[in-house]
Amino acid sequence: MTIARPALDPELSRLLAGMPLMSRLTPDLLAQLRRLPSPPVDSLLAHRQAERREITVPAEDGTPIRLSVVRPAHTPRATAAAPCVYWIHGGGMVMGDRFSQLDIPLEWLDEFGAVVVSVDYRLAPEATGTTLVDDCYQGLLWTVEHAAELGIDPGRIIVAGASAGGGLAAGLTLLARDLGTPAIAAQVLICPMLDHRNTTVSSRQYTGVPGVWTGEMNAFGWRAVLGRLAGDEVPAHVSPALADDLSGLPATYIDTGSAEVFRDEDTDYASRIWAAGGQAELHVWAGGFHGFDALFPQARLSVTARRTRTEWLARVIGGDGPAGR
Repeated sequence: MTIARPALDPELSRLLAGMPLMSRLTPDLLAQLRRLPSPPVDSLLAHRQAERREITVPAEDGTPIRLSVVRPAHTPRATAAAPCVYWIHGGGMVMGDRFSQLDIPLEWLDEFGAVVVSVDYRLAPEATGTTLVDDCYQGLLWTVEHAAELGIDPGRIIVAGASAGGGLAAGLTLLARDLGTPAIAAQVLICPMLDHRNTTVSSRQYTGVPGVWTGEMNAFGWRAVLGRLAGDEVPAHVSPALADDLSGLPATYIDTGSAEVFRDEDTDYASRIWAAGGQAELHVWAGGFHGFDALFPQARLSVTARRTRTEWLARVIGGDGPAGR
């Protein structure tokens, strides 16, 4: 039986037609993808008045974790402390690095004068269980502890991420809430990877068909990160959809596409935040596939999606840039 699926946005469909798509990941293919060069961060910074600093902080087990800190250059000492975007990259928890999708938070450096801190958490399957989210937590603790040095307002720290990074951002925010520190002003979850069970309607719709991220690829990523964990052993900080209690979370922005595997788990997460009395803004972009705005940022739907996020952040945390005035 043919499975019905929402139609792609026509412009995105034309752009996607020129991309090589696949339905599955294998260990050999993952190894090939990991050998691809990192995104060229220098080109992202070339037209910006920004300075980059590379930091290494220890994980709980002493393993070095790399952070990239990008902040506006030549900021006067009298300028008020800036908001901070703590960025967690995507890649299915099995690939990518701290420079992946960095153009997204750098837009908030432009708009608000935000300091961007991007974390290089360890990847699965070499790292499993809570290691990935714990690495993100240690990097966030370092950021907060060095807020004055970095010119960061500790009351305006935004945790943000895309895809796997969105899932880790959600897990990190739950972890910070449960441990009572640090304070997070807002979380921005872009097409987040939230549920290891992979059983929603949208998960089934995008299984058995080539795509940017499919149900089979999602299952591969979750098997890699869970390792030997199963059933009741899976912590909510790893698979945030398992959290029984979504109360006490900061202002939350969630967006997803109507034509992607994470659509239903993302909309459900927003609904459960509302049910717990929290504040969440949800956007389901009609015809958007997974990661459409990162792959094709100049497409009309992508421009709208990215602008809408920025406008939400302006309302939530304000800033010194045009949108925050």
